[in-house]
Amino acid sequence: MLPILESGEETTLIGGQAVMEGVMMRAPHSYCVAVRKTDGTLVTEEQPIHKMSEKYPWLRFPVLRGLGTLGQAMTLGVKALKFSANAALDEGEPDKKPVEITPWMMTLNLVFSLGVFLFLYKFVPLFLATRLGKVVPSLSGRTATNFVDGGIRIVIFLTFLFLLSRMKDIRRVFEYHGAEHKVVFNYESGQPLNVENAQRFVTFHPRCGTNFLFVVMGMSFLVYPLLPVDGFLPKLLLRIALLPLIAGVSYELIRFAAKRQGTLMGLLSTPGLWLQRITTQPPDDSQAAVAIHALNGAMALEEKQGGELVIA
Repeated sequence: MLPILESGEETTLIGGQAVMEGVMMRAPHSYCVAVRKTDGTLVTEEQPIHKMSEKYPWLRFPVLRGLGTLGQAMTLGVKALKFSANAALDEGEPDKKPVEITPWMMTLNLVFSLGVFLFLYKFVPLFLATRLGKVVPSLSGRTATNFVDGGIRIVIFLTFLFLLSRMKDIRRVFEYHGAEHKVVFNYESGQPLNVENAQRFVTFHPRCGTNFLFVVMGMSFLVYPLLPVDGFLPKLLLRIALLPLIAGVSYELIRFAAKRQGTLMGLLSTPGLWLQRITTQPPDDSQAAVAIHALNGAMALEEKQGGELVIA
């Protein structure tokens, strides 16, 4: 879930992310990830963090602040995933050294994931749209090719998510994703934070990263036909180069719409909320308890630092 900044940039809403058998929660200046190990025990990792705009003042400007926030969210997300993976590999045997995911293994995985992303969502759609344009002359124009490219990208994205949701381990992650959303809703409502209250809320949240991905694809769908370039390679390179800008603008749109639910701008979140029927699943009480544990840890550390938490 994106930690969208409020007006004035003084505070931020709670954000979070599902990990393997756990949840990461973050507040403006604190971070906590809670994971349930195979033996049923809960392990946590927490640390203070700084807003990117505090460390780098130039990241307070529109679009740039989105890149800073997203960059930090990805960094914390990778760290949380590493912690959860190590917890899953720890068999709890005192005489046996636990297997750990090393930093270079995580770096290699990130590089591979980035390569797969660029191949699936940049190269493949453009390649297929270009080939289709050669077969069907009416689809060979710049605008037609770009719209076909966008349509193929969305189909690949939806198919990929659906196939992921059929995997047992990923479904567990989606359940923790649902737990994260329910607990954030519980916190934002001002009601006492407990499993019973959290389970009353839905799993679809307007600030979810799923919404952000859908807005990025929508922005790409609108922007790419306007690019005055032809040829496969120039189009591909320009798409990759424009990705940070499109991500920054998409963040601003999500930020604007998240505070205007029930308005016309709030409708921007609707496709992403529909999509969360795939990326979130109803959690059981133990999963909700893990999410609450993570949020309590983040809030306790935030209060120690004199931070201010916001209820939307």
